[in-house]
Amino acid sequence: MSTAVSGKSKMSVEDYLKLPYTIEVTRDESEGYTGWFAKVGELPGCMTQADTFDELGEMIEDAKRAWIESALEDGEEIPLPRKVEDYSGKFVVRLPKSLHKQLVNTANQEGVSLNTYVNVALSQAVGREMAKASNATRSAHS
Repeated sequence: MSTAVSGKSKMSVEDYLKLPYTIEVTRDESEGYTGWFAKVGELPGCMTQADTFDELGEMIEDAKRAWIESALEDGEEIPLPRKVEDYSGKFVVRLPKSLHKQLVNTANQEGVSLNTYVNVALSQAVGREMAKASNATRSAHS
């Protein structure tokens, strides 16, 4: 879980920029546009887009700088990065026996373990949701 630091913090913009914030990057292919979208997971509304992946690094650093400078000027709290150790990579899911059976059967048909099958299925679902969110955000700013 991340914590936040008040805008009255003694940390400078440069101090915040050195922190390992989570950068979420999505390939953006919609409405005839092909490019890249990036956002900082812990800083609400801190996002950018670029035509090429190579441009994205500088663009997201500029967006972080602007977001942090604005928050400091306004006395807003600035969230700190999430700690990697906050996520073990394991969790327990309760599901109906019938769904468990379907998942096992499908994994067997695909020739993979249940763990691998569920991991891929969840990753694909999250990817679709991120793409939807990216498209909605871009549409809102158009």
